[in-house]
Amino acid sequence: MEKEKVVLAYSGGLDTSVVLKWLMNKGYQVICFVGNVGQKEDFEAIEKKALKTGALKVYVEDLREEFIVDYIYPALRANAAYEGRYLLGTALSRPLLAKKQIEIATKEKTSIVAHGSTGKGNDQVRFELS
Repeated sequence: MEKEKVVLAYSGGLDTSVVLKWLMNKGYQVICFVGNVGQKEDFEAIEKKALKTGALKVYVEDLREEFIVDYIYPALRANAAYEGRYLLGTALSRPLLAKKQIEIATKEKTSIVAHGSTGKGNDQVRFELS
């Protein structure tokens, strides 16, 4: 029987790398998804790390234009800022990342998605409510 696939929102950091290995140990084929929303990262290195750690494949998606047009501009027009000074870039990116993750899951014919956000912040809530 073929192993079930899971699409993991992957950053290349410690938490998502541990989740990648944990999912593999649980018997899943892991497909990693990395979204470029403008952060300064070495996406080629992240892709290599995911594959070296055991990912079946890696999608690296350039989401910068969609993020700016559909998320950043509307937030700026609404003067959205936390405590009047924080521009919410991370919070605004999570719904877009979750949307793209679901699109990849659909393409890969799986309904299982995962993330490596820890309980110490709000990212797990942002992903799961998106």
